[in-house]
Amino acid sequence: YFNRYSAPETEEDEFADERAEILAEAVALKKSSVAYMHPEVGVCSEDATLFGRNYFERASAPDVESMEEAEEKAKILAEAAALKHLARDYMHPEVGVKTTDPTLFGRNYFNRY
Repeated sequence: YFNRYSAPETEEDEFADERAEILAEAVALKKSSVAYMHPEVGVCSEDATLFGRNYFERASAPDVESMEEAEEKAKILAEAAALKHLARDYMHPEVGVKTTDPTLFGRNYFNRY
């Protein structure tokens, strides 16, 4: 029956397994691309472990910050403020430069013509 010319073609088990694997990967890729392209769709999960409490690191516990961390944080925030100021100066050249140094208005008496 399967050797006749009009019989439907059959494929080997290896090819069938590979085809099923490729189709499963395509379905997973489609699912992740839909989730990426439509962030307004919420994530639904029904795993009971997602709703458990962590008694060791609770959110209501006060955070303790060491002096080194506080100094490093202040340093980083100061650098960020300076970078923000430089970026604002670069992006808005129409804002004039304000100078308060009196030596900027001095004259050079030695090289005048």
